[in-house]
Amino acid sequence: MTATPLERPRRLRPGDRVAIVSPSGPVPEDRLETGLAILRGWGLDPVVMPHALDVHPHLPYLAGTDEDRARDLTEAWCDPSVSAVLCARGGYGAQRMADLLDWTAMRAAGPKVFVGYSDVTALHEAFAVRMGLATLHGPMTGAVTFLADTATQESLRATLFEPETVRTLGLPGAGPMVPGRARGVTLGGCLALLAADLATPHARPTWHGGLLLLEDVGEEPYRLDRILTQLLRAGRLDGVAGIALGSWEECGPYAEVRATLLDRLAPLGVPVVENLGFGHGPTNLTVPLGRPATLDADAGTLTVEEPALLPAAG
Repeated sequence: MTATPLERPRRLRPGDRVAIVSPSGPVPEDRLETGLAILRGWGLDPVVMPHALDVHPHLPYLAGTDEDRARDLTEAWCDPSVSAVLCARGGYGAQRMADLLDWTAMRAAGPKVFVGYSDVTALHEAFAVRMGLATLHGPMTGAVTFLADTATQESLRATLFEPETVRTLGLPGAGPMVPGRARGVTLGGCLALLAADLATPHARPTWHGGLLLLEDVGEEPYRLDRILTQLLRAGRLDGVAGIALGSWEECGPYAEVRATLLDRLAPLGVPVVENLGFGHGPTNLTVPLGRPATLDADAGTLTVEEPALLPAAG
């Protein structure tokens, strides 16, 4: 069994309604309002779901109760007037509500664009397993990087409206940790969340043949070692075609982080590119998940074979 391409949703057009949800941690209202203004500047019609600004009454690291967060996402997905669902921020909490989503109703509603990263990795995996849907690993509406970095904004805007213009991804600093080229289906996200997903109902049966994206924040090198070792011992990295590494913010000196990554990943014998430009760093490029692509570690690029999103209907 190998990783297979997932279904693409349709691209957006000016005037489309997009729903904003907070499946994980609470988002400051002022930051969200700034992000909404950016979306409106693109011609989109953002609607904030009822509980997106909530804070859990007893667990302040959650954006409201698990039930309310799941209800927001389910209702946004099942609303026929909504063309995309964008996450407001990450943090923690997506795993707590993933099993409360009405996957039957969401499958019936059909494919839509879904965007997020960090803790939202748990939902990317769930959409892949439960709906067979390709999603976008990209910036969130209330995230500081999205509000401050024009390259991050433009990467998402172009992917949503003109995905044929951003098929090749990579920042100028990207390059080979392990040289070579590989073809496979993109998957992955936040390293800690991928490990936490093991043995859950939304864990993929295999990463074999996949181009694995990895990044994280706030994990010291020994903890990165522990997580990667867990994945290696569990056989999750067996058969991956290549690995693209993003940012490692607040994980310690990069020389130490790099030594850990090289020690754990180089023995796999597959191409590994570092500093591709996604994740918690100062620039967060939007990367399609669940789509065939070619990783060129020597050139420091990831090229998807087709535009991330289908042409708009009508």
